[in-house]
Amino acid sequence: MKSKNEQRRDFLKTSVMLAGGAMLSNIPLVGAYAAGDDVIKVALIGCGGRGTGAAFDALASGANIRFVAMADAFKDRLDESYTKLKERHADKVDIPEDHKFIGFDAYLKAMPLADVVILATPPGFRPIHFEEAVKQGKQIFMEKPVATDIPGVRKVLAAAQEAKRKKLNVVVGLQRRYQSSYREALKRIQEGAIGDIVSGQVYWNSGGVWVRPRKPEQTEMEYQMRNWYYFNWLCGDHIVEQHVHNIDVANWIKDAYPVSIQGTGSRAWRTGKDYGEIYDNHAVELTYADGAVIYSQCRHFEGTSNRVDESFQGSKGRVYLGAGSNKATLWDHKGGVLYDHPGKGNVNPYQQEHIEFYDAVSKGEYKFDNAEYGAKSTMTGIIGRLATYSGQVIKWEDALASNVDLHPERYAWDADPKILPGTDGLYPVAVPGQTKVL
Repeated sequence: MKSKNEQRRDFLKTSVMLAGGAMLSNIPLVGAYAAGDDVIKVALIGCGGRGTGAAFDALASGANIRFVAMADAFKDRLDESYTKLKERHADKVDIPEDHKFIGFDAYLKAMPLADVVILATPPGFRPIHFEEAVKQGKQIFMEKPVATDIPGVRKVLAAAQEAKRKKLNVVVGLQRRYQSSYREALKRIQEGAIGDIVSGQVYWNSGGVWVRPRKPEQTEMEYQMRNWYYFNWLCGDHIVEQHVHNIDVANWIKDAYPVSIQGTGSRAWRTGKDYGEIYDNHAVELTYADGAVIYSQCRHFEGTSNRVDESFQGSKGRVYLGAGSNKATLWDHKGGVLYDHPGKGNVNPYQQEHIEFYDAVSKGEYKFDNAEYGAKSTMTGIIGRLATYSGQVIKWEDALASNVDLHPERYAWDADPKILPGTDGLYPVAVPGQTKVL
């Protein structure tokens, strides 16, 4: 009988072999397992805050891993990330300069060196990076959301099917699905504790995120890349980039996806030129095939009450879920507590997803195919954006057929994105009732 290391090596070799002719013929398959080497080689694609955080979580997973390559559009971001990782994990992060790749094509150079890739660039690039990782037969951890427009969602869904065929583990950073409080609550909901889910409310209300002022020497492409959160081709708006967590919980609890979405949104507080084209508030209704309606709200207002949680009402009771507090409580219709999850002593879900992912890779097991639900929850957020921007009811099937591509014609520092500022420095913003989205 083969040892676990031998099984794992066979598993990784098979994954690469299944990629077959799809591999780039001029790139050596360094990621294919070397005989006797039980180290899992990892490449970090996207070295910003989330990518660096994911790398730390991977390094703390307990698996025998080593980072062998890094890739980012910007050298300063890569260097900063490397310094932080190296300070704490010198034995596992010792990457030579010729394995640090910069530019739009950096991912193509880093991936062949690894067994596992972490995809953590701005989400607009996720579809092409995921597609390439699957083509090269890699085990994949990718951050949410997984696309910013419908053509990107379709690309991810197609690659997800290929990943299944090749038995490539794919974990998506929707970490509530790895959080003990959510898992315990869902188990009881699936057992019928509160009956059929008939309604719900999901929230991500906060003060917003960073702003990086424009510098005189920047091209428009560099400015938008540095400020990716405020441009839809890169971010998808915060209903997609951030609120996807809560939307995914709604779809998970319902075990379904909305058939239609309608709602409203605007720019009420973050209205200046530093905030690109996105809205600062969205309120939408997700309508499911059984008639259930889940209300979804997200906003970036400073000085107002914050709320990031989910509640659902069933035919026999209700449930409250709080990611930050790690709380989950189920009640019956009379207010009696059916289950109350302890808020302390639970594993960090960001950590847990990496523990389970690398455990599967270490054992040579195929266990995770998160890409499909990651893509469909991403699509739910995108449809929410389309509904608020247009003021129309958007049906799932109509949206899925959309060919509206938000991306530039080419990725280069001297190329223009499709949306540009006016002479006043302000970017065009969607106007409900006027803006066409499909």
